[in-house]
Order: sequence, then structure tokens, then C-alpha cells
Amino acid sequence: MDRPVFVFGSDVAGHHTDGDALVALRTRGAVYGQGCGPQGNAYAIPTRSGTGRPRARQDIAESVNEFLRFTRMRPWALFDVAPIGCRLAGYSAEDIAPMFAAAPHNVSLPTAFEQILARTRFDNTKAGEAT
Repeated sequence: MDRPVFVFGSDVAGHHTDGDALVALRTRGAVYGQGCGPQGNAYAIPTRSGTGRPRARQDIAESVNEFLRFTRMRPWALFDVAPIGCRLAGYSAEDIAPMFAAAPHNVSLPTAFEQILARTRFDNTKAGEAT
């Protein structure tokens, strides 16, 4: 497969009826009823509960860490991350982007996430300079 794996936000029950989850279901082989992990040419990261309520940030972060472990074990594969958690789950890019700070080279992040992470790296570099 030449296309990157599409990484999308889902609910834990795998009801892929809205947003990027519906795109993944229709175009990338996501499996209805599977709320997390690899499926077709997609990977689900649950950002909402089975009832549609946002999951706790700590729970989302654990799922992101599991995804990043998965990507490190597949350095030949490319992963294209949608702005998970920032639409239907209601979080901001500032809430979610730091969860991807340790993303390996084969993970492409949304522009908003990249900008936040670049700003954070710049601020940390600047803070470490002697004055």
C-alpha cells in the first residue's frame, strides 16, 4: 500500500459515524465496532467514550503512547495523523499536540500540532540559554 496509514479519533465502541472516523470507515477500511488500534489502512485512537463524551486526557495520552509504540515497531510505514480530539471530542490542539512530542520520523502530524510542538521546543531552547 502506497498511502500512509490514516490515524483518526474514534469512540471506544468504534461507532465510526462522524468526522474522520466516518472517512476512515468509508475510504480506509476502518472496522465498525473496533474503537482502537490498526484496521485496514487506518489506526483508531479513541478520544470519546462509547456514549460520545470526551475521554479524559490521561486516557487519550495512554492511547497515543500505545500508537507511538506501534509506529516505532514499523519504521518502514508512514502514518498521517488527523487532528484527533480537536473536533468531536472538543479538546484544543494545545491539549492534544504535546501527547505527540515523541513521535518518530514516520509520523506526520497536523499543521496545528506541528506549530505547537515547534513553539514548545523553541521556548524550551530559549529557556535553557544563559542570560
